[in-house]
Amino acid sequence: MRIFRQTTRFCILTAVIFLYTACKQEKKNVKKVGIIPHPVSVEFQNDVFVLDEDTKISYPESFASVATFFSDYINNGAAIKMEKADGDSRNTVVFKKVDSIAKAEAYKLSVTPKKIIISSSSPKGAFYAMQSLRQLMPVGLEKGNYLENGEKEIAIPTVEVYDEPRFAYRGQMLDVGRHFFPVEFIKKYIDLMAMFKFNTFHWHLTEDQGWRIEIKKYPRLTEVAAYRDSTVIGHYRDKPRKWDTTRYGGFYTQEEVKEVVKYAQDRFITVIPEIEMPGHSEAALAAYPELGCTGGPYQVQGIWGIHKNIYCTKEETFEFLEGVLDEVVELFPSKYIHIGGDEAPKDNWEQCDVCQALIRSEGLADEHELQSYFIQRMEKYLNSKGKQIIGWDEILEGGLAPNATVMSWRGTEGAVEAAKQHHDVILTPTSHCYLDYYQYREDKEKKDPLAIGGYLPLEKVYSFEPVPEELTAEEAKYVLGSQVNVWTEYMKTPEKVEYMAYPRAIAMAEVAWSTKKNKNYDNFLYRLEPVIKRLDALGVKHGDKVEEAEDVAAAEE
Repeated sequence: MRIFRQTTRFCILTAVIFLYTACKQEKKNVKKVGIIPHPVSVEFQNDVFVLDEDTKISYPESFASVATFFSDYINNGAAIKMEKADGDSRNTVVFKKVDSIAKAEAYKLSVTPKKIIISSSSPKGAFYAMQSLRQLMPVGLEKGNYLENGEKEIAIPTVEVYDEPRFAYRGQMLDVGRHFFPVEFIKKYIDLMAMFKFNTFHWHLTEDQGWRIEIKKYPRLTEVAAYRDSTVIGHYRDKPRKWDTTRYGGFYTQEEVKEVVKYAQDRFITVIPEIEMPGHSEAALAAYPELGCTGGPYQVQGIWGIHKNIYCTKEETFEFLEGVLDEVVELFPSKYIHIGGDEAPKDNWEQCDVCQALIRSEGLADEHELQSYFIQRMEKYLNSKGKQIIGWDEILEGGLAPNATVMSWRGTEGAVEAAKQHHDVILTPTSHCYLDYYQYREDKEKKDPLAIGGYLPLEKVYSFEPVPEELTAEEAKYVLGSQVNVWTEYMKTPEKVEYMAYPRAIAMAEVAWSTKKNKNYDNFLYRLEPVIKRLDALGVKHGDKVEEAEDVAAAEE
């Protein structure tokens, strides 16, 4: 009997040791995942850090907002409340302020079996480290139900990361002029930007088809210019055209604008507003027809494309725009105000006595120089308010404003010309950066929903090189970065915006952040697979992953 008992105890002990070893080994077998954008350096180890109910968090007061952001993420996703630790002992997530990490957006992330250490010289760098760490954690955290499946711990693969962005400007634009989107969706759009380390939200707020920002000095901008009486159905090139005659529109109150700006700031994203001039302004003219060359009548347009009615170069126009910008600069703390400058037909200026008289009195050569006069005058006013302007590359025509930054969209030529004149440039050519283009080939079984035209697959977005080869190393310093644009003529719903923007925007995130040597499309597709699952968990109605992604081999980091 004694022998039997000893044998039984031995068997039980052996089983316990086996189970313990198996569980420990299971934790170590966390599937390796990648980080998008690809860090400067990343080295995975064969172990895990286990975050559980005993894990604490440590941080200096200057990093409190980021640490709170992280602890809230864990609590919302797994119902684990992380108490603040006195130091950086075992089983702790540690935020450290390290001044020797010179760049504000740079960080080090060290995940060891004992603790996680996030090092940066600024909260911004720590926030980006947190977004990388987020991609290493289970997708179930995004759904907020991770522990409902029986898990009591979060296993995070051990890794050493050093990272910093290649470019200072990493942007996404959203057009709310053609179609209006609620504040809650704007916040979701910003959340997705933050996950992939974009730092600039370009908010396109005014168009021929609608004015979307409250200006208290000019109430008719929201009473009249924010709404159209009809909208074209189908593609605007279709003949004969069909119309939806339902009144459509909306605008953001100044309180809502402040809410969005603060929400973005909390995620280290700068919001740059765009107030279009002198073109794309017929909605404003419908509200204030005295600002046009002909006196009207004008209407808020229900059809896309370029419209010939633009602001007149009379004094009343400049007074109006200065009044608008007075309120805009108070709402947006950004360094820049985008003033458009694109697609401004000169037909009415050619026939306008006021415009022609101004050409003569200012000694201008033609209507292109008149537009340059217009832009330079508005730039001078904004400079007096402590702001600088960004304009589409048409602002080069007739002479570039002294301090302007050029956003090059008609290819890269505008960027080259501006950089050679020692002006800052942002690259956003239609060929690689316009996410309103079709994603899939027409001969594929799956067809894209209606879009404006063109063809821009994921791989082409990823292949973009923001520094034009025509620039010298010195001239290349004027390239601030790149931006993807979401024009919404054919995007009526938030779901359609998400479908067109993702996953292509993720490719541009890596273009703008990662070094050239770390870019590899097959490797990107491998790292994209778990990210797609994360988008699903977040309820993002993204486009399908590219067909090639299903067959790509698992490329090691």
